[in-house]
Amino acid sequence: MSTFALIVVITAIAGVGGTGLGGLIGSLCNRNSEKAVSLLLSFAGGVMLAVVCLDLLLDALTQNGGAVWNTFMVIGMVIVGYGVVYLLNFWIDKATNHEVPHIDKDHPKTADQLSELIHSDHYEVHKKSNKRGGLFIGGIVMAFAIALHNLPEGMVIGASYVQEPQGGLALTGGLALAIVIGLHNIPEGMSVSVPLVAGGMSRTRATALTALTGAPTIIGAMIGYGLGAIGPISLSLSLSFASGAMLYVVFGELLPESILIWRSKAPAFAMLVGLLVGVMIIFI
Repeated sequence: MSTFALIVVITAIAGVGGTGLGGLIGSLCNRNSEKAVSLLLSFAGGVMLAVVCLDLLLDALTQNGGAVWNTFMVIGMVIVGYGVVYLLNFWIDKATNHEVPHIDKDHPKTADQLSELIHSDHYEVHKKSNKRGGLFIGGIVMAFAIALHNLPEGMVIGASYVQEPQGGLALTGGLALAIVIGLHNIPEGMSVSVPLVAGGMSRTRATALTALTGAPTIIGAMIGYGLGAIGPISLSLSLSFASGAMLYVVFGELLPESILIWRSKAPAFAMLVGLLVGVMIIFI
């Protein structure tokens, strides 16, 4: 199998499979283990941080002979990648958080429970008021937002595979990122399917639509791989953008959500384990 075909398959599993699995869980289960999700997010964040800092960024910095201008270019593109995903998430929050008012003025706007993270708290409110239309529309908005959000995540996988032309199935940095992105997509899939089912859509259709929101991950992977294969400058730009995007996912999504969901020392330990696993993936 060629490297390009392998990237498409792996990215499809991470994007469509991850969000689809989350959609299935969200459509079938009303209660989920908050502690398990917290540890899952923290572990994925640790692995992702290791691969980004010790693999993607190092590769980006060593392109073009490690010139000083290349270093500043990498820094700039990391900021751009971070900012793009931040703006996407800001739009997602603005488009969905207004549906159900918070408990009181002192209640944090961040999701401090799994029910808030996947919007099942919205389900309970709309269930009592019998107003399903707003929740269904919210689910559609979330689906489009998550689909757009998955595009830069796919670029990460594609760009990382430019440095691994052998096309094998060994556990490399690109495959490791695909795995943790897939894990990260599970709660996102739940956040799409829960309001759709609550709004009246069948579980089967909600799960299928949720899985489709992961399809842009494949497009992003093609873009990332194509840009990275053009030359050292484009590869450095692609890797830097991908690194910035993933750094926001780690520090802006995974770690805050995991700690808020379970206020314990355990998420920090799970992140350390993930970080060490990432180191072993890269260097062993």
